[in-house]
Amino acid sequence: MNDLAHMRTNYVRSVLSEETAGFDPLALFSLWFSEAKEEGELEPNAMSLSTVNKDGKPSVRIVLLKGLIRNEFQFFTNYSSHKGKDIEQNRNVALTFFWPKMERQIRIEGTVTKIPKEESEAYFKIRPRESQLGALTSNQSSVVVSREELETKFQTLEKEWEGKEIPMPESWGGYSVSPNKIEFWQGRAGRLHDRIVFERKNENWIRSRLSP
Repeated sequence: MNDLAHMRTNYVRSVLSEETAGFDPLALFSLWFSEAKEEGELEPNAMSLSTVNKDGKPSVRIVLLKGLIRNEFQFFTNYSSHKGKDIEQNRNVALTFFWPKMERQIRIEGTVTKIPKEESEAYFKIRPRESQLGALTSNQSSVVVSREELETKFQTLEKEWEGKEIPMPESWGGYSVSPNKIEFWQGRAGRLHDRIVFERKNENWIRSRLSP
């Protein structure tokens, strides 16, 4: 821990110019995401989800992006979880992607809504069976007595649904984040990073460069 002040990486991988950024942030996101996959980033769809409750208290955790549908970012979770309760109270959220191999970060701000139930069910059906059972097993964010309690419940449900289609829990489903601000960050030497931000104005995106 004594070395923290001296831990430093010099970013020299790439640049982000207005020419390469273009005027469509969702197209740029798709390009950067594809490049992160090609680079072999570990779980390039991992993103931090920041929520705020009714008292203004923030909370952040990692979730997985599962779709860019209708120009909105989709993820799935338990609606009764901590994040789900925050979203019920405050629909403003933020997403952050960080791809260290590419020396890139993307910050997204927007509003979140539940997706239609039939879309959640369609995704639930293609999840691995163990993940389906896990969704049935876990009352996410609630206190449990022990790990053994969870494993026993999982095994009981596994036997109960053996050879049968596992139903999607009523408390489980997808959310969709409609972005109103997207910032692209490319690490540069000397900490003079490139930061280009797009902000939605009605149906258009306004592009600006920010000081690092």
